[in-house]
Amino acid sequence: MGHRPAGSGDAALGRERATGKEGGMSDGYQLVLGRTRETAHRIVDAAPVGSRLSVKPPRRTLDQNALMWTLLGELAAARPEGRELTPDVWKSLFLHALDHSQRFEMALDGKGMVPVGFRSSKLSKEQMSALIETIYEYAGRHGVEFSQ
Repeated sequence: MGHRPAGSGDAALGRERATGKEGGMSDGYQLVLGRTRETAHRIVDAAPVGSRLSVKPPRRTLDQNALMWTLLGELAAARPEGRELTPDVWKSLFLHALDHSQRFEMALDGKGMVPVGFRSSKLSKEQMSALIETIYEYAGRHGVEFSQ
C-alpha cells in the first residue's frame, strides 16, 4: 500500500500489494472511502476482457482483535473445565467451533506445538463478531466473568 494506481485521480483508492507464496506479487485495490466507488467503476470499465475481480467484506478491526486477545487471556487464566490452555490454543478451539480449520504441527525443536492454517487476521468484521460472541457464550456457560 502507499501509492495510487496510475491515472486513478483519487487518493482514497490505494494500491494494495501482497506477496504470494511463490514470491510473486498480486495487485488489488482497497476501497477506503465511499466516494472511491466511482474510481473503482472506472477501473473495472477499463479492465481487459478476462480480468478477475474480487470484492470482499472489510477485515476485522484492531479493536476487535484487541478485545479477542483480552478475552482469550482472561479465559486461559480462569481455566474453565480445568483446561490449562494458552490463549492461542483457545483461539484455535473457537475458530474450529466456527468451522475455520486450523491445525497444529510439532515445533522444529520438538518442544511444543505451533498453530498453522487459518488466521484470525483473515476474518471479516462480521466473522470476528461471531468469534467474540462464541467466546462470551462459552465463558457464560462455564462461569467465567470477563473484566470487559
